[in-house]
Amino acid sequence: MTTIERPTRGFADLAEKDRVAGQLYTDPEIFAEEMRKIFYRTWVWVAHESEVPEAGSFKTTQVGDQPVIVTRDRKGNFNTLLNRCRHRGATVCDQRSGKANGFTCPYHNWSYTLDGRLRGIPYPDGYEGVVEKNDFPLQKLRTESYLGMIFATFNHEIEPLEDHLGDAKIWMERFLKQSNGFPTKVLGSHKFRFKGNWKIQLENTTDGYHFPMVHKSWMASVDAETANMMSFMDDPAAQTHALGNGHSVAIMAAAHADLDVDDGSEEIQPRFQHLVDELAEAGESPERIRRYMRSMHGCGFNLNMFPNIAMSSSFFRVLIPISVDVTEVWHMAIGMEGGPESINRERLRIHEHFQGPFGFGSPDDAEGWDRVQIGAGGNPNMPILVNRGENREFTTEEGWPTSHVTDETGMRESYGMWKRMMSDD
Repeated sequence: MTTIERPTRGFADLAEKDRVAGQLYTDPEIFAEEMRKIFYRTWVWVAHESEVPEAGSFKTTQVGDQPVIVTRDRKGNFNTLLNRCRHRGATVCDQRSGKANGFTCPYHNWSYTLDGRLRGIPYPDGYEGVVEKNDFPLQKLRTESYLGMIFATFNHEIEPLEDHLGDAKIWMERFLKQSNGFPTKVLGSHKFRFKGNWKIQLENTTDGYHFPMVHKSWMASVDAETANMMSFMDDPAAQTHALGNGHSVAIMAAAHADLDVDDGSEEIQPRFQHLVDELAEAGESPERIRRYMRSMHGCGFNLNMFPNIAMSSSFFRVLIPISVDVTEVWHMAIGMEGGPESINRERLRIHEHFQGPFGFGSPDDAEGWDRVQIGAGGNPNMPILVNRGENREFTTEEGWPTSHVTDETGMRESYGMWKRMMSDD
């Protein structure tokens, strides 16, 4: 086994086309450099519009390791504000989400509007001729939204969000078709941390290779139709596309990749019969009921958008790097705003079964991620292989490098972007 030596200048050379150095998971200096060159420079997903539904709504999260507040102001604009008072640096909001007229630092009560302007300073006489309020707003990140997905960046010179998303936009549109024409909304979320580097989770989203091994317990817990749907190991239609800019999509159930395409051959699973009966009684057409039932399975693919957001099945997966060896993961179940609530409830049960705190999928994945971190620390100079399927990769007419869904095309795309960004001084 060859090793990759740590370069004397920069870290980009630690990622090669078919392997990356184990140090990428363990070196605090690399983590700090990733925050500076990746998370502070590119578009980072921060919220779905349904999480900040009206004027005054807010949500707190992070961009890299920086605390931020996502708000909707009185004009309906989305803002992403650094959660740091301009006076002494204290956070001005410690709630996960809610509704407010503005934000007041609890330390000395400097107060700010929903778009970050400094509104008031207590006992202002000491600041006469010293502080002009217009000069001290909360730091504002550039914020843009596409199809309800809100992204922010510290880099005000960056390309427009839609250019960054590129060919991932096609798959975002397909993912959102499972809302059946209704607005998409976040139904709920839960978070957990694992003892591993953020890139280990990034790799996992388009790693079909692990699925039948790691998720045996889940496969054993579902009905035969669902198990058959996820038996993609020998299905040539199950592919991973590299979409550019670090993004990739892994298609596990090709028949569900575009819900507008239906050849009528798929039978509705008997376990959903109670929903069919309920919707029929409510007057829904057979065609509409079939559409709802097919959407119950989610989108049939995992879309990985570099560096921190995935759209998978019927949920968003958000990764937040905490330190070089700790990562926080948010799973956010989605549903329909205004659609049949029975469908939303059933989706939540399916989500809980795989991704929920007591589900089968997340605990099994996290066990594997923890093991990778421990093993990588055992010899950080020994490379991590991302070469599966390299020799059977081909390019589609769209220009997407493609291979089987069990191959590591998606990882190679992510590390290619990582290398480009880490090379940029």
